[in-house]
Amino acid sequence: MKLAEDIIIRPYITEKSYENMAQGKYTFIVDPKATKTEIKHAVEKLFNVKVLSVNTVNYKGKEKRLGVHVGRTSKWKKAIVKIDTNPQPVTYLDKEGKPVTVAKKYKTEIEEFGGAQ
Repeated sequence: MKLAEDIIIRPYITEKSYENMAQGKYTFIVDPKATKTEIKHAVEKLFNVKVLSVNTVNYKGKEKRLGVHVGRTSKWKKAIVKIDTNPQPVTYLDKEGKPVTVAKKYKTEIEEFGGAQ
């Protein structure tokens, strides 16, 4: 199993990704071999947030040329992660049947994400 630091490479900041932060959607460049489940666990571990969904997009490398030399740019993978911005408290029954409410200990935003908000 890969480490969380190896799966999440860096945040991906664009105008569109910056606007999606208000909805709780954060965009990262991730390891191309990482699965959605690994990405979810890595974001939850690194940023202490509750991940609701993960969408991924694979990008092929583009062909570039510099004079007579032809090459390709690297292929990469983008992950759009939606976090829980309004964590609800959890209620369950204890041994005597009395309801017990426990507040979730998750953050509602990622402060380390490119200086957002």
